[in-house]
This record gives sequence, structure tokens and C-alpha cells, in this order.
Amino acid sequence: MAEERGCCAVTVSGPAVTQPGPGGSGSCSGVVLSRQPGLVLCHAAVFAPFVRAGPQAWAQPRALPPDAVRGGLRIAALQPPARGLGGGYRRHEARLLALVPCGAFRQAVAQALGPAEEPWRFGGKEEEEEEGGRQALHWFAWLRVPGLDSAEGGWTARADAGGLRKGEVLLACGSPFGALCPDLFLNTLSRGVVSNLAGRQNALILTDARCLPGTEGGGVFLPSPDGPRLVAVIAASFCWKGAEWVGLTLLCSLSAILRSSARLLEEAGLRVPPPGDGRLAGMQAGAGQDPLGWAVLVECGAAWGSGVLLTPRLLLTCRHVLEAGGPPRVTPAPGPGRVATGLEGRVVFATEESSPFDVAVVELEGSVPGFSPPRLADTFLPGEEVSVVGFGALGRACGPSVTAGVLSSVVAVAGHPVMLQTTCAVHGGSSGGPLISSRSGCLLGIVASNARDTGAGATYPHLNFCIPISVLQGPIERYRRTGDPAAFAELNRAGQGVRAAWRLQRQPGPPSKL
Repeated sequence: MAEERGCCAVTVSGPAVTQPGPGGSGSCSGVVLSRQPGLVLCHAAVFAPFVRAGPQAWAQPRALPPDAVRGGLRIAALQPPARGLGGGYRRHEARLLALVPCGAFRQAVAQALGPAEEPWRFGGKEEEEEEGGRQALHWFAWLRVPGLDSAEGGWTARADAGGLRKGEVLLACGSPFGALCPDLFLNTLSRGVVSNLAGRQNALILTDARCLPGTEGGGVFLPSPDGPRLVAVIAASFCWKGAEWVGLTLLCSLSAILRSSARLLEEAGLRVPPPGDGRLAGMQAGAGQDPLGWAVLVECGAAWGSGVLLTPRLLLTCRHVLEAGGPPRVTPAPGPGRVATGLEGRVVFATEESSPFDVAVVELEGSVPGFSPPRLADTFLPGEEVSVVGFGALGRACGPSVTAGVLSSVVAVAGHPVMLQTTCAVHGGSSGGPLISSRSGCLLGIVASNARDTGAGATYPHLNFCIPISVLQGPIERYRRTGDPAAFAELNRAGQGVRAAWRLQRQPGPPSKL
């Protein structure tokens, strides 16, 4: 795979500044940007123990030269064997050219992540972040690797992140746990989508590709008919918000890093070729469908969540999103022909708390312009690819997020689907958002919750539960025909089998711990 050949693991060892003893070591992933000359880009946090000025060095806006780190460091890039050779890996000695901050990425992170009610954490242990890893989030390291020089080489093909769209497929390549066990983990691949974007020319990218600690500095590629194109670098592996595992990965646009490194590259006499334009379209299933345009932000008092528009004035959300009381405020996602302007809503119907279906119906005071209604699904195929669109994670700051997965289970009672389970990452704020078939582009249902182990206090974003649209379709049609909210009353009269399914148990009994 071209992605695997374009990445590496980076090791740094030598006398550490921030710990006693003879020395320290660390490792991360890296991406090969050029083979004439051999250049590797990686994340700068791996150099944090060796920076002479300590954590305060990351606060300055200018690049740090090689002498900013302790002398005598041993730096190496590990690569898979050349084609035709046996197993193992090749080790190339490297030297540090500079540590460079990406200001555009730092600004985008501040815009998207803070201030927040709950603190964000990324990847490794909390105490490691306090020692400088978090401060170095927007810093990257340029390495000169003579062993990668090749007469036939050149710059790795890349794409400009400014043209990315939510829902586009991405391939991440990195080495979990860095250089801990390169024979097993060197340059492993993970597939995901563009979940959200922030900052100037999309300097910050969120993806639901699964990236473990140690993959920081690895490359993220955009599939293209002409071959994969490098579009971003992994800045932080899976992240947490408070006690909730978000399970998303922070990426920094490669174009933003190159702009921040322009002076360094110019002084080194390096000319960076322009990016290519090969790309695949994201969220194109279903001709004429606009899944991002179906999702709306629903705010009620201090609470907020998502909703899905069925008509320009009628939407579905979850009852628990509206529990604060008072009129809901609904903000459509920005897009062609519409702006993110809030509209007042009126709650037409909300299920009783005892109902297994957590549903509310809201009528808007005005119509959402440029709205194209969804096609409603009539079949549910376990294993099919699906997407969730909602305002979880960064949604309130950056518009709706997209996560992808499969329809992992269709739970039926008396032959009728009553619950859909998916592997899409679902977070606080996603409730009420649409579940969409990637195959047909049809609306499959609305998100109700993800899984939480109340005993362990753990949240599992990749196991979640949705209400099938087939459960709601009949009442919706009757309400649109009669205008009578009593059309939804049957949602409060679900039988014991449905109630048991939504209590996450086979038979009526004590509440499940999930």
C-alpha cells in the first residue's frame, strides 16, 4: 500500500532534561514528505523531555532550532523493508532540522474545543499532558533522513485540506505505541471519515478513524483515482471530554503545517510542489440527498441536542433534549441556500417518560429555506454502511459532525424493527440526529443514546441505539394529514417486548446495568 510506504516510526533517545538519570527515550509516528532529499515530519511532543527550556518553550510563536534540544540525541526513522526483501524493518539515522508551531491549527483548536464545561484530554495519561504534551499539541518536527534519499524520489503526493467535505473517506497510517513493537505495529491502517472541520482552510480536522497512542505524527490520506494523497498529520489520538470517551482523532492539515514552515523550507532551499486535486466525494449516496441539511441543533434552556427535519417546518428529536421545558430554539446547519439562523419551535408531542421510545415532535415558526426532504427507509440491512449526523463533540462550535460505521443489529419484536444498533461514534449532543444509509441515502432512524456502563462509569460511543423510522412513519403521516397530535399517542402504548428491548434485557426484570 502506498500509504504504508509513505510513513514511518520515529525514535528519540538521549539525555533528558525533565527527568533524572542517564537519559530517556520516546517514539511516535512520522510521515515521509520527500525522498529527494529525505525529509520526515513528525509530532514535536516526542522531543518534549529533551527541550532545554522545558514546557514554557511551547508558548512561543516561533520555530525552535536544533540547539533548543539537549545535545547528543539519537534520532532514527523506522521503515518497512524495501520490496523483495524479508521481514523486519529498516532503521535510518536522522537529525533534527527544527521544531515548528502551526498557529492556524492552534487557533482552530481554541475555537473548536474551548472554553468547555468539561476538560478535553487526548491520547495518553493525564499527567503526561501536564508535563508538556498538551502544550506541544500544535508543534511539529522536521527531520533530515539521508537514508531515504532516492534519485527517483520526490515529494509525496498531497491534497489541500481546504477542499475537504464532511463525510469524505480518509485512511490513517501510523504505528500504535510508536516503536514499541515495530515488527507487529509499524504503519498500520485505519479507515474513517471527515467528522468535522474548523479553522482557516480547515486547519483542524476531526476523524473517526481509530488511532491509538503512538500514531501521533502519522499520515492521513485522501483516496483518489490517481492514488492516495497525503492531506493531514495526526496531532492527537482518541480524545476524551471529561469522563466521556469521544473516540475521535485530531488531525492537523498538512497545508497549514507547510505554510507555518515556509521560512524554514525556503532557508533550506526546498521548493514544495503544489498539491494535487484528485479526490473522492463524501456523502454522495442517494441522488439529490443532503444528509447534512437534515440535521438541526435543538436548544432548550441549558440543554441541547440534535434533530432531524422531515419537512421545512416539522422535525423529530428526543424527548430528553427538551426536558428543561420552555420553547425550543432550532438552528439549521449552514449550507447552500440557508444560513445558521435560529428559529423558535413549538413542541407538538413528546412521549411519556415511561415510553421506551424517547421521541418529541417540534413544529417551527417558519420554514427552513432550501430544504430537501429525506427519503424514508423501508428496509434495514444488518452490516450495511451507515452514518450519523449530529451536534455531538464539536457540533455547537463547528456545525454538525459526521461519523460512520455499520448497522450492527436490527432488533425486532413480532417481526417489526423496534431498535437499530450501529458502530458509529455517538456523543453527548448527538441525540435526535439522523441515522443514514450510505448505500441508499435514506433516513433509517434517529439516534436515541449510546451505551453507558453505570457500574464502571464508562461510555461506549461505538455502541449506540436508534429508533427506526418505520416506528415513526405511520404516526407522522397521520399527523400531517389530520394535524392532531393524538396521532403519536401509540408510541406510549408499546408492549412488554419493546419495553424489554429498550431496557437492554431479554425479559422484563430489574434494570440493566447498561
